[in-house]
Amino acid sequence: MNNDFTFTIKSSLFDENYNPSENTRITTNFANLARGKDRQQNLRNTLVMIDNRFNALAHWDNPKSDRYSVELEIISVEMHFVESDESFPAIEILKTSIVDKKTQERIEGIAGNNFSSYVRDYDFSVVLLEHNKNRSGFSTPDNFGDLHGNIFKSFVNSTEYKEKFKKSPVICLSVSSKDIYHRTGNTHPILGIEYQTDNSSLTEEYFRKMGLQVRYFMPEHSVAPLAFYFSGDLLRDYTDLELISTISTMETFQKIYRPEIYNANSAAGQYYQPDLNNQDHSLTKIVYDREERSQLAVEQGKFTEEHFIKRYKHILEQWSAHYTR
Repeated sequence: MNNDFTFTIKSSLFDENYNPSENTRITTNFANLARGKDRQQNLRNTLVMIDNRFNALAHWDNPKSDRYSVELEIISVEMHFVESDESFPAIEILKTSIVDKKTQERIEGIAGNNFSSYVRDYDFSVVLLEHNKNRSGFSTPDNFGDLHGNIFKSFVNSTEYKEKFKKSPVICLSVSSKDIYHRTGNTHPILGIEYQTDNSSLTEEYFRKMGLQVRYFMPEHSVAPLAFYFSGDLLRDYTDLELISTISTMETFQKIYRPEIYNANSAAGQYYQPDLNNQDHSLTKIVYDREERSQLAVEQGKFTEEHFIKRYKHILEQWSAHYTR
């Protein structure tokens, strides 16, 4: 059953000249930035923010805060079905690389970071909404996220992934505005102050089915913790520069997308609940259409239902059931 489909990995550079491919979800952070009349300035400003944040965290032997630059590569993953010789865009992630301008060395970073998936759009914008329609209380349907989790695990364990990437992915997301986070007393020299929550969010449960666990850290000079999803040991498996590349990239995106949380004018304290209605925050000069993003997620979910879920229903159900066993 594992031979029902294979993966193809394609890559493209995320720079000021970036244009989203036809298969890229237009709600993805980096794709949304590359739209409209200000697209090139958006991209240029974003990349400057990432480099500045990286150098602020990698401050040793870096007196002018200009030693490093971060390069971003968009990794697009297609599933190819053996029986039909057709394909579907399954996953899109970011790969970081660090350029040391002092030594002229190019250092490999982390794969993952941002995470984009049409099937996730389908799960949250079609399946979940339909399941809870006309219900008095919120719940998730049986096997919610199983197929998506199995696709992700299959990709990470595939020959194609292992040939291109040396380490397991780390995905970095915003914390949930529905939860309260509290400091643990644990501090990491790069990741910063660790937070925990007593609740298990829907996102956490969903990513657990992808084989990922979560820890929450607020890096130095950040104002809110970030959610780091990973397998293995986050604190031991990655170098300082690798972790900094993820922090600088994803914190920048979050400052643009969720300024109420990540560009707030005061930092999270001992106990912290994110507030998307927080008015005490600063805006970046980067244009980002959050309302359009929410609307398009539903469209993309329905597209996935029609062109992937229904079309390959028999193959996917058999494969996912076999993979789970």
